[in-house]
Amino acid sequence: MIEEGKPLFLQIAEQIEDSIVDGSLAEEAQAPSTNELASFYRINPATAAKGVAMLTDKGVLYKRRGIGMFVAEGARDMLLGERRSAFADRYIDPLLAEARTLGLGPEDLADLLRQRAAQTTIAEGKTPA
Repeated sequence: MIEEGKPLFLQIAEQIEDSIVDGSLAEEAQAPSTNELASFYRINPATAAKGVAMLTDKGVLYKRRGIGMFVAEGARDMLLGERRSAFADRYIDPLLAEARTLGLGPEDLADLLRQRAAQTTIAEGKTPA
């Protein structure tokens, strides 16, 4: 899980976000404590606290005094929105730029996407929809 070259507190925050997005950490559920995170990842509790604080500042987690940190209502939708936007920036915008260079319009791209999706589905042994 720990990646070289990326700050540990960011990796902790991303791991918690991944758990929220995939549903393994539900909204209003208690998030792991900084001590639990530090113990699990064998890192300094202050580093884990920095990742948790980042998510708190972002509105993904909130603190219940004396109880711990919890996933905020609407956190999953917010994170999905951020990831969709990042996906578009990283993949869709360059795709559209290359498509324009090749003279492909939106319908051409949609056709290519459907063809590739069908090929992938068949390669995975599933029946195309």
